Amino acid sequence: MTGRPVRPLIIRLGIPAIVSNLVTMIYNLADTYFIGRLGTSQSGAIGIAVSIMTIMQAIGFFFGNGAGNSLSREMGKHNEERAARLMAVGFFGSVGFGVLLAVVGLVLLRPLVFALGATPTIAPYAMDYLAPILLASPAVCGSFTMNGLLRYQGLSSYAMVGLVIGAVLNIALAPLLIFGLGMGIRGAGVATASCQAIGFAILVVMCRKVAVLKLTPKQFRPDTLLVRELVGGGLPSLLRQSVGSVAAICVNLAANPFGDAAIAAMAIVTRLMMFTNSVIIGLGQGFQPVCGYNYGAGLFDRVKRGYWFCVRASTLVLAAFAVGLSAFAPQIIELFRADPDVVRIGTAALWMQCVSLPIMGGNMISNMMQQTMGLTGVASFLGVCRQGVYLIPLIVVLPHLLGLAGVQLAQPMADILTFCTTIPLQRRVLGRLTVRKTNVQK
Repeated sequence: MTGRPVRPLIIRLGIPAIVSNLVTMIYNLADTYFIGRLGTSQSGAIGIAVSIMTIMQAIGFFFGNGAGNSLSREMGKHNEERAARLMAVGFFGSVGFGVLLAVVGLVLLRPLVFALGATPTIAPYAMDYLAPILLASPAVCGSFTMNGLLRYQGLSSYAMVGLVIGAVLNIALAPLLIFGLGMGIRGAGVATASCQAIGFAILVVMCRKVAVLKLTPKQFRPDTLLVRELVGGGLPSLLRQSVGSVAAICVNLAANPFGDAAIAAMAIVTRLMMFTNSVIIGLGQGFQPVCGYNYGAGLFDRVKRGYWFCVRASTLVLAAFAVGLSAFAPQIIELFRADPDVVRIGTAALWMQCVSLPIMGGNMISNMMQQTMGLTGVASFLGVCRQGVYLIPLIVVLPHLLGLAGVQLAQPMADILTFCTTIPLQRRVLGRLTVRKTNVQK
């Protein structure tokens, strides 16, 4: 981690993360495609479910990144015993919160889907889809956490295996249950829940067999300082994902007056943006363990070189995605739901999203670097900027001024404002590394 050339090291660690993210997103798009064959209201149910699934991700990322950030720094200092305790607290904490989410979500499922923005025609399908997924939430949360804990140990390829196997099985199982057994949208939910459980089991086995740190219940010994480290490292992820869930609810509520087609269209565009961003998230996940190890070891030049490599690479990749998506926007939307209203609304929203897409790489890589360095305050603030500070107010105000165009325009405007906020804050972080390097040399 501290001796090999930075760029090849990031690429080696990033490729498995990119592959696992892409396969997961391909499954999500395939799920959207299969459900789109059932009807517009069923497609809208996907948009409602995104909020709950984002909360599961928030729990998993909170514990995985919270424990993982500190874990990588402790390993850089050769403090394996404390790193193992961080790992145990992160994993068992995530599973426990997943159980709590399952109980609360299933008890309150009907009022919950309406609160998330469902119309009366979408609500029954959203409940059918979400019920089995909520039942599997301990495994879903635990999978995201375990994936992060393995990555921060430099084991990205092993972290990839569980997620990829689960996603591939899901792609095969979903159409069988939806169409072959006639289960409809509930079959999609059952397929997702079953395959998440399988992926979770594989990740746990991987951890026990190949991880540098061994996961055992006896290492679950939280103390005040350890919990503070975990919260500090995971809070930006928790805030970012939680605010993202609230923002998704606000988008659904804003689209609600324009009908099921508007909710379905925005759900499709959201999944497409998640697909493009998954590549950059994977690159950033390859950078994070390198950043954590080298920051903990005081090798700040390596941290900065890795950061600028990731920013340049992510900008080029997202620019290419923006060109491709904008050129074929109507055909792409129609692939998921051949409803003229869905295609019209989704095409306009996708074009607007492509305008701001290339700058997203700088936003994400900067935020992931700050989080890995333990800069909780700035990382948390920037983590909530895009969806919380900017998107939520915009999605509340713009539809009243511009109608449906306001719903479509809110996210790209929030992305641009976030980029303008990130630049000065990240310059200060990079300047801090230069100062620390000078002090270390002295």
